[in-house]
Amino acid sequence: MCGIIGIVGERDVAARLVDGLRRMEYRGYDSAGVCTVTEGKLLRRRAEGKLVNLVDELAENPAEGTTGIAHTRWATHGAPTEANAHPHATQQVALVHNGIIENFKELRDELRRDGRVFESETDTEVVVHLISRRIEEGMEPEEAVAAVLPRLRGAFALAIAFRDYPDMLIGARLGSPLVVGYGESEMYLGSDALALAPLTQQIAYLEEGDWVTITGEGAKVRDLDGNTVERKVQTSGATAAMIEKGNYAHFMQKEIFEQPTVVAQTLRSYLRPGEQRVALPQIDFDISAIDRVTIVACGTSYYAGMVAKYWFEQFARVPVDIDYASEFRYRQPVLPTGGLALFISQSGETADTLAALRHCREQGQVIAAVVNVPTSSMAREADLLLPTHAGPEIGVASTKAFTCQLAVLAALAAHFAVKKGLLNRNEEAIIVKHLMEAPACLNAALDHDEEIADMAHLIAPARDVLYLGRGADFPLALEGALKLKEISYIHAEGYAAGEMKHGPIALIDNAVPVIVLAPSGHLFEKTVSNMQEVQARGGKVVLISDAKGIEEAGENCMAVIEMPKVHPLIAPLVYAVPVQLLAYHVAVAKGTDVDQPRNLAKSVTVE
Repeated sequence: MCGIIGIVGERDVAARLVDGLRRMEYRGYDSAGVCTVTEGKLLRRRAEGKLVNLVDELAENPAEGTTGIAHTRWATHGAPTEANAHPHATQQVALVHNGIIENFKELRDELRRDGRVFESETDTEVVVHLISRRIEEGMEPEEAVAAVLPRLRGAFALAIAFRDYPDMLIGARLGSPLVVGYGESEMYLGSDALALAPLTQQIAYLEEGDWVTITGEGAKVRDLDGNTVERKVQTSGATAAMIEKGNYAHFMQKEIFEQPTVVAQTLRSYLRPGEQRVALPQIDFDISAIDRVTIVACGTSYYAGMVAKYWFEQFARVPVDIDYASEFRYRQPVLPTGGLALFISQSGETADTLAALRHCREQGQVIAAVVNVPTSSMAREADLLLPTHAGPEIGVASTKAFTCQLAVLAALAAHFAVKKGLLNRNEEAIIVKHLMEAPACLNAALDHDEEIADMAHLIAPARDVLYLGRGADFPLALEGALKLKEISYIHAEGYAAGEMKHGPIALIDNAVPVIVLAPSGHLFEKTVSNMQEVQARGGKVVLISDAKGIEEAGENCMAVIEMPKVHPLIAPLVYAVPVQLLAYHVAVAKGTDVDQPRNLAKSVTVE
């Protein structure tokens, strides 16, 4: 969530700062602002709402200067108003902040006793006052920052500008990512490589606790203890083209249609089709010795983990616990010595999940991370990095990252089973064959886009929608409901189909559409039996199944969505497509903001 960009340059930076913010709109935000340093002044411009409002403000009140910082804010403390928008500033200092300062109340009380006046409701403003106070006491900027950082509890990425130092910015990170960019006689700070893509390809990732001073001549990085350190400068590979929609109406639509390609790319890293084997990255531990797995994730990644639980227990016969990252540490989990803790995150920076990872590290767990950003904090801290290759996912509602996560987790489950001696060569070859079929099956599912669009009007007027599934389709029901909630703002719930008669069936009437995921197979009859209980009470059913399932059970349904006949192993990947498309087309029918739904951020970097 939130986006930071800073430039120390040789020409005016305001327009380039705004362009950097535009490349981070996908993160989700509710206000934006810039601050430039020029002629002994800090020129600050802020606006509530979308970035276009900030552009209008700058057109009316330009902000000259060759050094500056900018920010898109997603509200945590304080409403999304101009007064609460970043940058926050005093006469001497301006800064932007991602994260949360947990001890801001006690710091604010201290500063108020010192006569400081606050203009916002945010936790961030305490930081700018703390640094300003040190500057007023005669400290140089680096001394002031070094004195203040140890007083901050929580998570932060900071970019700080100083009125009297127009050729310098200071950045710092603890729990939130920050990147340093190297240019020709210019230097940059950014939340991620995409923010800096048109400016530079040469970047360095700050490590936990690092802070950095950048000038036009370069960067000086210090670690948590104040020691000067070197951080590897690498080529990012990020390009502006990565965040273009092309001919699609929305990023979400584009990313749904990219799934056959990115799933194929991902599987190429984990399968050897010629040998019909599963091949994981180099593992420095004995995976066959793992006798319990703990999966931790949030949101859509959590539902990917739920599917993985079915696979791990079915194929590798390894018991699996799964937790929401936000709850995991607080129940004081009992973790077995030498267990595997598996963390799933698109960004690799999700605050709850990262905190859980570090807790498991302290408890002696082996750490594996399934992430889409191989340079992220989780990736760097894992014993086993399992990257997805989805490419940048701009739409806030996750689509292609989810199916790529499922592809990686299926390969991991199969590898686990092989190492446990539970899959012989023929059985492994069959699994590889079916996984290799997944991209083509995803393409076949996408062929039904138009018919899903045509029936979206049946769902769009609803206030409540239910999703039902059994087995590995139950997590897909939860994911379908989440997608609909996220982008269409319709209340939706997913249920294990057999649980309907234990309470939720009371919700059924002719105004509640019920989406049933039921591929033909060993659970089909039981799912259809639950579906018929819904129909008997006036429920309007949309059945998602293959041709055989629709032939057997589609007669009395409000609508049917036909999927290709697939092996149960890859069914969760394939059936993700219709629930994504249905949510997308319903949101389009309702006219909501598909790519940047209200109140949501792409990466949640605060607990």
